[in-house]
Amino acid sequence: MITDGPVPKHEQLRLILEEMCDNELSPGDPLPGERALEEAYGVSRITVRRAIGDLVAAGRLRRVRGKGTFVAPAPLVSRLHLASFSDEMKAQRVEASSRILLSERTAPPEDVATYFGSPPNAPHIHLRRLRLGDGEPYAVDDAWYNAALVPDLLENDVYHSVYTLLEEEYGLGITEAEQTVSAVAAGAHNAPLLDVALDTALLHIVRYARSGAHNVEFCSSVYRTDRYRLTTRVARDVE
Repeated sequence: MITDGPVPKHEQLRLILEEMCDNELSPGDPLPGERALEEAYGVSRITVRRAIGDLVAAGRLRRVRGKGTFVAPAPLVSRLHLASFSDEMKAQRVEASSRILLSERTAPPEDVATYFGSPPNAPHIHLRRLRLGDGEPYAVDDAWYNAALVPDLLENDVYHSVYTLLEEEYGLGITEAEQTVSAVAAGAHNAPLLDVALDTALLHIVRYARSGAHNVEFCSSVYRTDRYRLTTRVARDVE
């Protein structure tokens, strides 16, 4: 029960709600309504909103306008190893799926054509997907694939792991990649897809992927920062 004391009431309630998320509710489950929380714990509406707001800011809860407050999915943690989105999700027991936003064979931007070593107007495979974890939006992938190597890629099931397709159907398993990570603000084209407000900070990852000596994929992705984290281990050289 929440009591008067050195720990503020909103902080006591935040801890109670956090424990509720951990032990009683699952990602996607609704949180009890504000009035129900007021009555259950004998606190004011201001206290309830402060506690919920703190958990929303921490990524533990998410608000859906007109529907309520829900337990947020656990963030996906990438350890900066070479793996597909699907493989990373599977390793953390999250069901990966995709929604195709665009699939076409067309001339790419100049930097993509240069990377693939093709004439500027040569068509390549363009695939844009919304990446989902347990049905919730995590990222938007905007990828190009070298049509000289995978001309009929779009005739396959690209709703799941393209890296698996590359390896099993074309013998082009990804062996190495160069990645650049930066921060960008959500714009009008991707904020609605990721269910975030305009100008929300997103993680931007650009990947140049190769299979042996073959340049296979150029992919620009944006991730929700509350659902995707990069972790790496560093060591100091000792002479």
